[in-house]
Amino acid sequence: MKQTAIFRSPLFLEHMKNFDHIESAQRLEVLYEALDQPEIAKHFLFPAFEPASHKLLEQVHAPAYVKRVAATAGKPQVVLDPDTRTSPLSYEAACLAAGSAITAARLLVEGEIKNAFCLVRPPGHHAESDHAMGFCLFNNVAVAARYAIEQLKLKRVLIVDWDIHHGNGTQHSFYDTDEVLYFSIHLSPHYPGTGASYEIGNGQGEGYTINVPLSSHLDNQAYATVFNNLLTPITRQYKPELIILSAGYDIHRDDPLGGMLVTGPGFSYMTKVLLDLAAELCDNRFMACLEGGYSLHGLREGVFATLSEMRGQSLLTDKAVIEFTSAAYPIRALDETRNIAKKFWTL
Repeated sequence: MKQTAIFRSPLFLEHMKNFDHIESAQRLEVLYEALDQPEIAKHFLFPAFEPASHKLLEQVHAPAYVKRVAATAGKPQVVLDPDTRTSPLSYEAACLAAGSAITAARLLVEGEIKNAFCLVRPPGHHAESDHAMGFCLFNNVAVAARYAIEQLKLKRVLIVDWDIHHGNGTQHSFYDTDEVLYFSIHLSPHYPGTGASYEIGNGQGEGYTINVPLSSHLDNQAYATVFNNLLTPITRQYKPELIILSAGYDIHRDDPLGGMLVTGPGFSYMTKVLLDLAAELCDNRFMACLEGGYSLHGLREGVFATLSEMRGQSLLTDKAVIEFTSAAYPIRALDETRNIAKKFWTL
């Protein structure tokens, strides 16, 4: 049987190692320690993978920017952005993180794996074409989506981003094209200040960027409402050939950078929705890449809720599924986004 693939590497622990920073190696250590337990590890596949080449990175990032990040290799510390720094092995880790997403996309399209989760750092969704932002160096999901389009010859890729911060870099990477539908649900106002409901794409991409800028302190039922009433009908009309999740767990109720109230069952349900759509529309092609999540407890709870769904061992009771499926939480931002999206989608 095909297995859920997990992409991990000790190199990801070396990025900003021993620096006092909230995006620390501990985030992956708590996940890797659990995955090292034989009774857990036996459920997953751990494929080999290579770093992304400059050629593949440059399908998303400006060559001068890729060279700038490469120039940080071996240096004790380089400040690229007020929030983003590198350590001696950060460049290598960033190339490998992007490479993991590329490999995940390829193995999915080739039918070699069931689904995939890239447990990597540095994260990626804030990284712009020509500069680093928000702890991110290279945009892992954008690189994977562009590779799927250019090398794997897919025509439609869906990127869903539930991180509490809007994925500005991902949005800008595909703002002018219908080859990628970008759907973000995030806190607003919040860093980085992008992701308004009226940001819908441009030219050929008009209508293929969907932003749901939420107010704070929303819970599992609110997120389920957005997934049921907006993401699901739009996805069914778009008919993606691959679904990529920017999996940020800073919407967990315990997150120090958060402001939302999502818990394990909420992550389970959102993952279930995406997996069900992948099964219905694109031969189960679903992959996730780790973005934020800064409560170690919340990160572990959320990631393993997602992984349990991915390997077919849901933590949700039948009663919980029924309650989530019928969720009807009143959300002003959802109404605003739906009214805009109706110009392009049947809702």
